[in-house]
Amino acid sequence: MAPPAEQGPAPTELTGWENPLPLCRGCVGELTAGGPRCLACGQGGETGQCRSCRGRCRDWDGIVVLGGYGGLLRDAVLRAKHPRGDDVAAALATLLQRHHAATLAAWAPDVVVPVPMHWWRRVVRGTSAAEVIAGRLGRLSGLPVRRLLRRTRATVMQNRLPFGERRANVRDAFGGRRRGVAGMRVLLVDDVVTTGGTLSACRRALSTAGAAAVHVAVIARADHDGDD
Repeated sequence: MAPPAEQGPAPTELTGWENPLPLCRGCVGELTAGGPRCLACGQGGETGQCRSCRGRCRDWDGIVVLGGYGGLLRDAVLRAKHPRGDDVAAALATLLQRHHAATLAAWAPDVVVPVPMHWWRRVVRGTSAAEVIAGRLGRLSGLPVRRLLRRTRATVMQNRLPFGERRANVRDAFGGRRRGVAGMRVLLVDDVVTTGGTLSACRRALSTAGAAAVHVAVIARADHDGDD
């Protein structure tokens, strides 16, 4: 089914790719070969509930993940972090949407929101994988994509810090735009989740701004015992 016709983006609306990068069957198979994952915390092993969180993860209202951060998926995510990898990011978003279409539909989000990158880092890198992924998910789902989060301060890159310091690093680093958030069911999008600190801080900002629910969609999850 073709996506609904667009009426023209608002100033804060993001647009996605019309078509994802074609992938061979072998790559698609490897990228989607991971087993079921907990819809509460995103850890691998079981659906619905798991031994890590027992279905009681409080960082968000639910999460869908394409796979574990390793192998070909890790290579694809790293490529997607650069301008020449925008087509890869769009293709990964397509696989994520197809793999979890039923769950995403059941969540019934009103809007798709990417995790924001600090403006200076955005200039240096030349792209934002989260924005490209969010744009594609929004287009496939027929949902508006909005920049309803802002970075309130620059932070050290999470991957440069020990796991134990990452949550403090991003605490209160985001703010939500109350005018567009209040009463909305938000689908929060990023490329990778490790400790969950960034997504948790974003969820807190959105909830403070009045969001009714915040579900999360990410391409890959780095699995570490006890990191959440």
